[in-house]
Amino acid sequence: MNFSSRLRRIPFWSWVWFILGTLYFLLPLYATLDFSLQMERDVIGLKAYEKAFEDKDFIETFTYSNLLAIATIVMSIILIVPTAYWIRLRLPEARRIVEFLTLMPFVVPAIILVFGLIRIYSSSVMIPFTDIVLIPPLTNYKFGTNILVVAGYMVLAMPYMYRSVDTGMRTVDVLTLTEAAQSLGASWFTIITRIILPNIRAALLSGALLTFAIVVGEVTLASFLGIDAFGPYLFLLGQHRAYEPAALSFVSFILTWIAMGLIQLVTGGQGQTTGAH
Repeated sequence: MNFSSRLRRIPFWSWVWFILGTLYFLLPLYATLDFSLQMERDVIGLKAYEKAFEDKDFIETFTYSNLLAIATIVMSIILIVPTAYWIRLRLPEARRIVEFLTLMPFVVPAIILVFGLIRIYSSSVMIPFTDIVLIPPLTNYKFGTNILVVAGYMVLAMPYMYRSVDTGMRTVDVLTLTEAAQSLGASWFTIITRIILPNIRAALLSGALLTFAIVVGEVTLASFLGIDAFGPYLFLLGQHRAYEPAALSFVSFILTWIAMGLIQLVTGGQGQTTGAH
């Protein structure tokens, strides 16, 4: 069956909803682009982009947010992949509980999360009934604040990363792969890193993309913890200027689509490998 025949088989209303969804998605993007090109009166140009990229704070904050995003993605993979793997392999009855816990970031606002982090970690955590300091005040140190920010971002990204990993593992025969690897003497670390991870790479890349988008655009955690991230920078820029924030928003969107294109390139545009062959 050729491509034109397949197009004719698509129902009319499917085309209608597809076109409406595309317009709903593209029209605001076009409006942002059009506005960002009108910084100079009666001239369509890239002046807003030039001024935005000349600001050294943009480079610093955007680079810093990218580093935070990478750290969040790595730590999320280290936490979530073994958890999802073990639940699917040994504790399937705990799956509903874990899924419920991963939905909590949708229920608890980020403002509550950040105030809880500040309230707990702005003072020393002591061992009960002793004078022994278990955790020093993390907010007093730059490194400690970075740890809190990454931990907070991991919580915000957990629903997306966990579901991406869990969906990827549904297409993999985890039990058969594990038994085959164990019969060859593979350790748990080898099984996860050399067998499970390669088979869910598309799911990991999807979760990483969503995590990256959340971290780069997040404002609440970064603002209240006092870090110079891209989200607060863009928010403050929008309070004083009009065209530069629109330009940076459009650039951020394009970078996200480039990341999606890289995912398709790496995965070959195909689904998950089953790993059972």
